[in-house]
Amino acid sequence: MVAVLHAAPVRDAPLAVAAWLDELRTPYGDEAVVNIRAAWDALRTAAGNALNADGESVVDRALGTATILAGLRLDPASIRAALLHPLPALGIESDDAFASAHGAEVAALVRGVTRMTELRAAPAGADAAERAAQAESLRKMLLAMVEDIRVVLIKLAERTQALRYLIGHDVDAARRVAREVTDLYAPLANRLGIWQLKWELEDLSLRALEPAVYKEIARSLDERRLDRQRYIEDVVAQLERELLAARIDADVTGRPKHITSIRNKMLRKDIGIEGIYDVRAVRILVGDAKDCYAALGIVHNLWTPVPGEFDDYIAKPKSNSYRSLHTAVIGPEGKPLEVQIRTREMHQHSEFGVASHWRYKESGGRETRRDPGFDDKIAWLRQVLDWKDAVADAGEWLTGFKESLFTDTIYVLTPQGKVIDLPHGATPVDFAYAVHTDLGHRCRGARVNGQMVPLNHRLSNGQRVDILTVKQGGPSLDWLNPELGYVTSHRARSKVRQWFKHQQHDETLAQGRAIVERELARAGATALNLDALASRAGFAKADELFAAVARDELNLRQIQAAIKALQAPAETRAEASELADVQTRKSRASGDAGGILVVGVDRLMTGLARCCKPAPPDPIVGFVTRGKGITVHRVSCANLKRIQREQPERLIESNWGAPRDEVFPVDIIVEASDRPGLLRDLSEIFSKEKINVTAVNTLSKQHLARMAFTLEVKSLGELKRALAQVGEVKGVLAASRR
Repeated sequence: MVAVLHAAPVRDAPLAVAAWLDELRTPYGDEAVVNIRAAWDALRTAAGNALNADGESVVDRALGTATILAGLRLDPASIRAALLHPLPALGIESDDAFASAHGAEVAALVRGVTRMTELRAAPAGADAAERAAQAESLRKMLLAMVEDIRVVLIKLAERTQALRYLIGHDVDAARRVAREVTDLYAPLANRLGIWQLKWELEDLSLRALEPAVYKEIARSLDERRLDRQRYIEDVVAQLERELLAARIDADVTGRPKHITSIRNKMLRKDIGIEGIYDVRAVRILVGDAKDCYAALGIVHNLWTPVPGEFDDYIAKPKSNSYRSLHTAVIGPEGKPLEVQIRTREMHQHSEFGVASHWRYKESGGRETRRDPGFDDKIAWLRQVLDWKDAVADAGEWLTGFKESLFTDTIYVLTPQGKVIDLPHGATPVDFAYAVHTDLGHRCRGARVNGQMVPLNHRLSNGQRVDILTVKQGGPSLDWLNPELGYVTSHRARSKVRQWFKHQQHDETLAQGRAIVERELARAGATALNLDALASRAGFAKADELFAAVARDELNLRQIQAAIKALQAPAETRAEASELADVQTRKSRASGDAGGILVVGVDRLMTGLARCCKPAPPDPIVGFVTRGKGITVHRVSCANLKRIQREQPERLIESNWGAPRDEVFPVDIIVEASDRPGLLRDLSEIFSKEKINVTAVNTLSKQHLARMAFTLEVKSLGELKRALAQVGEVKGVLAASRR
């Protein structure tokens, strides 16, 4: 059921290890084996009897990983790196010493594998921080893969060895690793085309996560094993005779049965194991593509094809570059039979994927011909990395990454005949963005095979798509509405969102600039430097000032004060700057006023700053005003940063004190696709949460609504719950505290 690539030698059996090393001489040569033996000796000396966190010997884990890679016939550097990858965690050598002892290439591979140990699947119900951490570790993994994809091949082999051990030793640990493998590593092995590892990872994971299902299918297969073996032998003999008569040089064998594949087909087709065609399966390997189709004709001439069970992955390869012909027939004795037909070159690529780029010939030399699918894999990795720059939310990028691993692919044509691969269910809008971002923005219509179709039309394999555009313009906000079905691909979604964010940002800056310039004109100070004004108001540059003014984070009085301060004589500004040396006062005395404890001042009136509207449990600081008591600001408040520079002696430590039954005003911003009933839906959420709304300000432009609410809440926890519900309202793009 589970394909064992190579029986791993046991570390306590020196003869077995020596025999394994001796076997490597044929494919790798004497010099390579000497280096591999040196790596083995270094591992055994450094690790001794040390154990991994899951209980397996460090030496056994590394040796098993190296043996799997040798079975894949990876290059000697990868095998040495697999043996040596535990050493950095043991703290045996410095990086420089390690590179000096084992070579720069091996050291780079070991560093990459060490970084990948950070990769963990986020648990169900993970919060934003956990999803962000996993997204960042995935990004590091992809970067390592782009630099040298052998890093991930070593990690895939290591996870395979870990599951082999844990299945028989630690049920809970096996389930944890199996979940990671199911979520990340098995799909990655599939996306990279490494079927030998993919099937074993999937079968071991199924055995760990659903042992009853695994055993039931395994028992059903085993009960019929002898009959199936006899049946396959008869089929193979008959096919060999027919192919020989047709003068086709072919190898015919029975095909291994993978339990996970059988189980997935049973679920997908809602049938029992008796209805699965590839329980009985053979594989035909021939010399070239034309012989594939000739062999297919012989198979269909011998037995009746099953309707709807033929797939031509030679003409239309899978997204991982898999190529083969699949057909199901009613074979001898009226039993269903699956037949796979491919060339020997296709077979090597299907078994080893991108690993074939480093695969050694039997003579011991490196392959000189480049794997034709290798550059496509790297292009895919770079595209996934580009998505991270196009989206702000780590969870969204993580979802897109996983979707890109699992998505089935269709192939459509441009008017010039170029093939574009898209996810299953893609639309003309997805196609336009796949060709070029600007084409997607300006897309207004589409023709498929010469016929006009709506933009939410679902494309199919082999169709020719022609996009109709306008000279200028942008996407429609309706494209982001999943119920309308305009966009399926992650790339297109991220590009549309990015366009609207950019447009909104430009409008915000223009609105803020107009307000600032109006105040400068009133004060007769149009010649003032805008960057200096921004700095005076507590911002790094003018654009940040404009954005704060447009979002009402800075009121007109504060703008006017900053303008007057810049207009003041130079000596006055110098006196003010001298105050920067004064430190904030701190005292052990405390008083209670309005529930807020102010350190160092007793029984003073307190009030909440309108500019930042603090609420528990925001970190806060008090500002001693002239005649109005103490104004409490959030530590992150932009105005507070300006005060810290100019009047630090008037700041005083504060905290919220004991909880009280009172409410605090907070401002939130909701960005959404404008539609009838949107304000009503949002109001219902606030009403259900018993949150009072004291102010609403809405602005709609180009079907995009920007709504500002002032709410009265008891704590930020209450606000967080409300924002989470607002985010789920139909059409809402973002909801956050201002």
